[in-house]
Amino acid sequence: MEKNEEKRILILGAGNAQIDAIEYCKAHGYKVVGCSYTTVDCGIPHLDYFEQVDIKSMEGVAELAKKYGVRAIYSVGSDLAMPTVMKVSEMLGLPHFISYETAETCHSKGRMRETLGQGFEGNASFITARSLEEALEYTDFPGMMKPVDSQGQRGCFKVESAEDIKANFARSLDYSFEGRVIIEEFIDGPEVSVNAYMQDGAMKFALVSDRYAFDEYPGGIIKEHRVPSAFADAEAVRKCEDLAARVAEKIGITDGPAYYQIKLKNGTDPVLLEVTPRLDGCHMWNLIKHYCGADLLDACFRHLLEGESVLDDHYEMPAEQYSLRFMSKEPNTHFDRSEFDVSGAEHVCYYYDDGDRVLRINGYIEKCGYTIRRIG
Repeated sequence: MEKNEEKRILILGAGNAQIDAIEYCKAHGYKVVGCSYTTVDCGIPHLDYFEQVDIKSMEGVAELAKKYGVRAIYSVGSDLAMPTVMKVSEMLGLPHFISYETAETCHSKGRMRETLGQGFEGNASFITARSLEEALEYTDFPGMMKPVDSQGQRGCFKVESAEDIKANFARSLDYSFEGRVIIEEFIDGPEVSVNAYMQDGAMKFALVSDRYAFDEYPGGIIKEHRVPSAFADAEAVRKCEDLAARVAEKIGITDGPAYYQIKLKNGTDPVLLEVTPRLDGCHMWNLIKHYCGADLLDACFRHLLEGESVLDDHYEMPAEQYSLRFMSKEPNTHFDRSEFDVSGAEHVCYYYDDGDRVLRINGYIEKCGYTIRRIG
């Protein structure tokens, strides 16, 4: 291990979601080492050191961590990174929040469903399939078909018939590293999120927010988040927080952030869509900080790097809503800031400069930046 006087941290991935973490760590005296499978990620110029290493390569990440003598490994907003973060941290004796097994369970939608069990209140009915023949055993239409281990709404399709499964199975399977898709019951109702924080097995913070997705694109591609929730009444909020706590206990999320996507069946009963043991990829920590003052990004890194007790026991939750809304454009078009009205925003972040080509990520409509506003 290289001897140095610098405090160094390794961040896996260098996309837009990681810039928050990179800038936070640099502001707190850390030199930030980053890696990605590509050399064009927009966060690379923000790094102190960069090497082209695939974040899924545990051997490659371990060698990088040893080379630079880092004090910790982490990632924000990336499901793909979390198993690597936990496994390599375990191998090298670095601080980490949860076990590798728990990270793997959360990363695989099929394993997550299986771990919770068919009788778990708030779990959806489902099947997993490696072949089209297995997928066609699903008959409880409508359903949602998705890769068991992808992220960012890639390869997600609503299926209303066997013909829909046939038409989209190969495209969904193509996004799965594990080579499996999951088809689960389609829950009719509004979609909410829970941003939570765990410490020593206790849920120190939980906030339910509303998710607004594009109706015209498949897979629930997000366009806006709002807090506090208008979709969930007080009883539904209580049920969502209870579901989040029970899922964390069952799966083993004892420490650190957790992000849940939930559908309110019939508008009242929460059903889990996904859970991941990380901060979300939509900068929700920033929206929450503007809304009630709780800083989940700061809590995460203080907890990880210093082992500190984090977050207050109580935050004042205003009745007025706050919104985080994405500026979105089709892939392979050119970005123009003048197309978006940012007047009155409390915070504005652009992912692109004028004239930049919008990268293809989900293939339908891509995030190009966001605003945070108080809306009433």
